[in-house]
Amino acid sequence: MINESVIGELQKIVGRENVLTTTENLKTYSYDGTSSWIHDPDVVVFPKTAEQISGIMKLANAHKIPVTPRGGGTNVSGGSVPVMGGIVLCTTKMDRILNIDKENFTATVESGVVLMNLNTRLAAEGLFFPPDPQSFLAATIGGIVAENAGGPAGVKYGVTKQYLLGLEVVLPTGEIINLGGRTVKNVVGYDLTMLFCSSEGTLGIITKAELKVNALPPARKTVLAIYDDVATAGENVSLVLTSGVTPGKIELLDNWVIRRIEEVSPLGLPQDADAVLIFEVDGMAEAVEKEAEKIVEVARGHGAIEVRPAKDQDEANRYWMARRAGFAMIFGKAPTVLAEDVTVPRGKIPHLIRKCRELAKKYDLEIVVLGHAGDGNLHPSVLTDIKNKEHFARAEKAVEEIIETALELGGVLSGEHGIGLEKQRFFRRALGSTVTDLMKNIKALIDPNNIMNPGKIWD
Repeated sequence: MINESVIGELQKIVGRENVLTTTENLKTYSYDGTSSWIHDPDVVVFPKTAEQISGIMKLANAHKIPVTPRGGGTNVSGGSVPVMGGIVLCTTKMDRILNIDKENFTATVESGVVLMNLNTRLAAEGLFFPPDPQSFLAATIGGIVAENAGGPAGVKYGVTKQYLLGLEVVLPTGEIINLGGRTVKNVVGYDLTMLFCSSEGTLGIITKAELKVNALPPARKTVLAIYDDVATAGENVSLVLTSGVTPGKIELLDNWVIRRIEEVSPLGLPQDADAVLIFEVDGMAEAVEKEAEKIVEVARGHGAIEVRPAKDQDEANRYWMARRAGFAMIFGKAPTVLAEDVTVPRGKIPHLIRKCRELAKKYDLEIVVLGHAGDGNLHPSVLTDIKNKEHFARAEKAVEEIIETALELGGVLSGEHGIGLEKQRFFRRALGSTVTDLMKNIKALIDPNNIMNPGKIWD
């Protein structure tokens, strides 16, 4: 427990109105986007400046109080759950877009800026920030950087690290540092900017980011392809890419999601379809038309039972709305959902999906698969109930085998959600003791008292 004198010091730093201690408020900040982790903090603080965060960190470090950074709380690996109690430091009031430099294609933003708000502002200048986590309506830039977030556009545009030029960070000991810069090229010393990207809040508090942004493509087109065999759908991903077309997005939905879509918002999809791929191409209008035609040609020539180019943007929006609703449908169907995030080489997608289906039968579970087929990042989701110990134990065994399969196929533990609490038991197995210990030593150097989001990433 944090004593009253520390609470008083926090109130002096950020103002009484920016310190929460009531049971109801603490409960609100005890969980994230997962459905299996919860722990109350002792206090929640809302700083508005890097200097205030510096003061908070100096106080916390002196008293060895755990600090858990938090933005919108949309992360789905347990990363912002304060498992050691202490302080939740919420950056949502640091929400200023400080500068948009259209000439140099950069944006300077505070860490609490919501991605949707940033892209709305950028769109007015004919620009956009390509990384597109599907929690964009609430996800904040600090969390997006800390998790190195991605999304459907990863196949063409990559993930957050490709658009990160510089950072302002407050270290656990309270120092404010600036990393990187505003230039596209920068090879001055160690790339410490990337050290904090993907660090999941274990090394410091991101307060400001310098981002690279792109010009909005003038045209885009969506194509939906339906398959009676998910293996054929997986093969089509590679066939489209080797045809010379790099779509902005290639998303996969399995039969379970197809049936839920038809129940809630019918698109006229055959409910016995094994899989659907949704492609989006963007760029110059002439190129977009040619690339869409090539996708249709490849799909029709290689096993798709039906191919539907969207007639207009309204129809395209319906397809993408169905994809975005996929996770909501999944989480609405079970008390607990173990929503996994593994990435395999694109050619191994059918193998991973087949394994998920085998495991569903082996453990008598519902396992749903959807994800970003274009970059091999899939989200097998196991429907269970943490209160049903026997069922939950089977679900956990299935998850373990899914992850082991992904690693055997040459994949990785996480493509975009991070490790957090969800996957820490697999971390050392996946990376080995030497790499794990190297990371732990880096953290010990930067955070000697281990106050920065303790209990995350590794055991």
